[in-house]
Amino acid sequence: MGRRFTSAAPGAQGTSAEPAGPWTHDVHWAAELRSAIGVASLLLTALFVVDAASGRLDVTRGLLWSGLAFLVFAIMLPRRVSVRPGRLSARGMLTTGTVRTDSLVSVRWCDGVAQRLVLQDTRGSRVEIDPTVLTRNPAMWHVLDADSRTSIRRGTLRRGTTALRRLAQRIDRETAHGVFKVSGWR
Repeated sequence: MGRRFTSAAPGAQGTSAEPAGPWTHDVHWAAELRSAIGVASLLLTALFVVDAASGRLDVTRGLLWSGLAFLVFAIMLPRRVSVRPGRLSARGMLTTGTVRTDSLVSVRWCDGVAQRLVLQDTRGSRVEIDPTVLTRNPAMWHVLDADSRTSIRRGTLRRGTTALRRLAQRIDRETAHGVFKVSGWR
């Protein structure tokens, strides 16, 4: 399975070859979007009902509750992660970040309340993604893994092989767990 590149138009200056290929998207993103909408809607409805029942609902409180529900939605809204050979893109509510995955400089694992994988390329572009997106989408992980190996071969990826190895082990563990679960082993 070879990688195809489109070349820049003759005479175009300052452009480089762009990777071609279909985008692979997070298959669970739509369900997470529906969950975020559902939770925010439920919260807004509950707040309106409680305030209306107590007789204290007015325009100011309605706007306050609407703002609170929107804030909950914004916090719960997952980034839309897409991968294709040579690129990873993560689109949030207000921003979109894209990195060249075939020319990565560093990959960091940030632990905490919400784990993050931080990817940075040779152009200085940086993207943060939730590693579970790659765990749940083997096709996305396959593309990123192949491109990170290209970065290692080219010598651009100097920091981050440990984070990638850790992620690969996590994905292997999750895959094995899923196989055992499906086959009836516990």
